[in-house]
Amino acid sequence: MMDGVICFVGMGSNMDDPAGHCLKAMHLISAADGVNLLRSSSLYRTEPVGCVEQNWFINAVAEIRTELTAHKLLKVLQDIENNMGRVRTEKWGPRIIDLDILLYGQDVIRDENLVIPHPELHRRRFILIPLCEIASYVIHPAFGVSIRGLMDRLDDEGIVDKYGNVEA
Repeated sequence: MMDGVICFVGMGSNMDDPAGHCLKAMHLISAADGVNLLRSSSLYRTEPVGCVEQNWFINAVAEIRTELTAHKLLKVLQDIENNMGRVRTEKWGPRIIDLDILLYGQDVIRDENLVIPHPELHRRRFILIPLCEIASYVIHPAFGVSIRGLMDRLDDEGIVDKYGNVEA
């Protein structure tokens, strides 16, 4: 696939086999029609944010090229979450898998169903470290600052440790 938009998808899990869930999600993303998985970050073990009384997470970021619109990509990711058993109960609570569109090209989208860039991207170490690993040079379209620049300005002191490389 040569045409399309470069996007970054964040993923996280903290239930059952979180590393396995992230790897399965990457596989399902790469198998989706209109999506080509270009590369992915290492897996990272991260402490929870918000509801801290839960298991630590495994997080990663995937770089994809897609012919899908942002809203169609969101639908594909939600279908993957649902097929993997995601049940939405409490905000920031435990989850089998969470898939978020972090960046969709250089688009800024703000509507009732979708906000891109992801509104917490610049505040979260567990997003910025894996994103910086594979795309430190990418410019945040709303701020005009590189991902590396966002990392350098980050106040989040959350623990993010490399867990392992992705075997795709």
